[in-house]
Amino acid sequence: MDDADSGQMRPVPDRLLEAAKVCFLADDYHDVSTRRIADEAKVNVSMIRYYFGSKEGLYEEMIRRTLVPLLEVLDGEMLTTPEGFTEYLRLYYLTMQGNPEFPRLILKVLALKHGPGRRFIQQLLERGRTRGAKRIEDMKHKGMVRASVDADVLRLSFVSLAMTPILLKEIFEEQMERPMDSGFLESLARFNGQLLAAGLASLAVTPEEITP
Repeated sequence: MDDADSGQMRPVPDRLLEAAKVCFLADDYHDVSTRRIADEAKVNVSMIRYYFGSKEGLYEEMIRRTLVPLLEVLDGEMLTTPEGFTEYLRLYYLTMQGNPEFPRLILKVLALKHGPGRRFIQQLLERGRTRGAKRIEDMKHKGMVRASVDADVLRLSFVSLAMTPILLKEIFEEQMERPMDSGFLESLARFNGQLLAAGLASLAVTPEEITP
């Protein structure tokens, strides 16, 4: 079975999502038609409405499938301690490594002042902000960080450590003359996670600060 036959065997929603990614990476959202996506996926254009409701629905599902697993971690136990940052960064780096075109797609989405992709990403980021703030409050109550720690500052610090290596990956690889492969990203996740943990530990409540 060749690649074309193998592609035809994949579920229609998966083929449409992959075709959408190819098309939206090549051109801006408003320049991509549903007909073009359907032709790329080798399905009837009516399948977009059947599975996703509209081009906008397909676009948002394409983004959601990549980002939501990362956001859902905020509901679990991974980020209940400073050390959990290492595990989250590892998950983020490996997720992006498995979707190398995704950072470019996000930049294209954010470049549009108006559009469903930008609005949807803002909604996901706000979801992450709300859940992250709750985690920080829990850490404050446990004495892991001082009450004065600004949750937004911590979140932006974390996002910077997560996103910058991925967004500038090709430039960094040329500069270092080495690939940012799984081994490199593992080391980076461990280093950045420890960096965050050490920073938070320095902001932890000391015994002297605990009132009897």
